[in-house]
Amino acid sequence: MSITGIQGMPVEVTVVACYNLEDKEWISRQDPYVSVEYGRAKYRTKTCTDGGKNPTFQEKFIFTLIEGLRELNIVVWNSHTLTADEHIGTGRVPLHKVLSQGYDDSSWPLQSKSGRHSGEVRVIIHYAYANQGNTKLAPSAPKTTAQPYGSYPQVPPAPYPTATAPYAPPNPTTYPPSPYPPAGYPQPPFSPLPPAVYPPQPYPPVSQPSPYYYPPGGPSGTYAAPPAGVWPPAENISPD
Repeated sequence: MSITGIQGMPVEVTVVACYNLEDKEWISRQDPYVSVEYGRAKYRTKTCTDGGKNPTFQEKFIFTLIEGLRELNIVVWNSHTLTADEHIGTGRVPLHKVLSQGYDDSSWPLQSKSGRHSGEVRVIIHYAYANQGNTKLAPSAPKTTAQPYGSYPQVPPAPYPTATAPYAPPNPTTYPPSPYPPAGYPQPPFSPLPPAVYPPQPYPPVSQPSPYYYPPGGPSGTYAAPPAGVWPPAENISPD
């Protein structure tokens, strides 16, 4: 699960105390203080003079949340007057619990620069908008629940339309024949076809004698039809 919608929201961080800190002083008691870092924001508590190994602070700081940044960085120092402050331990405080539940009161371990355990720090964190809809939990993958077979509503099929009366084909005897061409159009003067010739004529047709016939004596003679069965009259045509 991931948390979204926290950008710019305030969160309260209270540094309560430290326990069993590594002692950096041999003669006097050490003077610890705590630095809290979140993003570019950095706050520190007052120095607990002679706090030794179990200093108390009870100081509150307000940070502005940054989307994607989910932990605080805490560093405990031993304050010096004449020399640089001495590092005691560093710890990290995750914010997942407070962002989802709104409240977290826990102690977190500290480590020295060499990686040894150097004590604990107690921090109380309060986030007022955890249960007011500003913080949303986004699942890593969508969850689906399949319904068992038969639980889906059954939709009845749509009824077919019923005919009001059975279909009956029209009776052709009850309808007068339609004129053609339709009424109102001009009737063309159709001419009857010539009667067929019977018996049929041979094909190709038989050659017929020419009506022009030169009798003996030349073209000046009288035209007459050639005798039947003689065609063409090769001997009766004048060479002139």
